[in-house]
Amino acid sequence: MLRISNNVELPDHEIEISQIRAQGAGGQNVNKVASAVHLRFDIPHSSLPSSYKERLLALRDQRISKEGIVVIKAQSHRTLELNREDALQRLKALIQEAAKTRKTRKPTKPTRSSQRKRVDRKTQKGQTKAMRGKVKT
Repeated sequence: MLRISNNVELPDHEIEISQIRAQGAGGQNVNKVASAVHLRFDIPHSSLPSSYKERLLALRDQRISKEGIVVIKAQSHRTLELNREDALQRLKALIQEAAKTRKTRKPTKPTRSSQRKRVDRKTQKGQTKAMRGKVKT
C-alpha cells in the first residue's frame, strides 16, 4: 500500500514493477551489475479520486503517456530494493504535485476610501501638470 496523503492510498496491485538485473555491455567494468526498476501505473484504471486523475492527465510530464500510463525508470548501480523505493517515491511525488490546487484570489471591490485616494491622487497630478510651464508672479 502506497500512502499518498492522509485520505489517499494506492493498493500494491495497481502499481506494476518489473525488476531487471543485467551485466554491463562489452568494454564496461564487468564487476558492476546494473539494477533497474520499471514502474508502470495506469491512471484511468486506478483507484485514485477523479480530481487527482484529471490533474495527473493534464500535467505535462514526459513520464505520462497520452493513454494515462505513468512509466518511471529507476536505474543505478544500487540494489533492487533501493531502486524500487526510489521509483515509488517518484510516483508519490508526481501524484502529490498533481494534487496541489492553485489558490485563486477572489476579485474584491475597491473600498470607498481607496477609491477616494485614487481620485485625490489623480486630481493632484492634474493640478501639478497644469502648473508646469506657468510662471508664478
